[in-house]
Amino acid sequence: MVNFAIGSAALSFQIGVLYPWHHQLDGGFKDLEKKTESHLQSLHEMKWKKLSEMDAKMDTLLKKMGEA
Repeated sequence: MVNFAIGSAALSFQIGVLYPWHHQLDGGFKDLEKKTESHLQSLHEMKWKKLSEMDAKMDTLLKKMGEA
């Protein structure tokens, strides 16, 4: 009888507290994942922009060296 009461109390706690909390945490993790993905995308775009600028400068320098 005692084991049944303890088991029932534990199950009630899991259903009443832990299960809704799990959904709240899951939503928070999904929001964090979206923010991280967006931040990484912006960093990726900045990196490509910087590489394109460096490539253009290298082309300009190589053309100047070829003319000299």
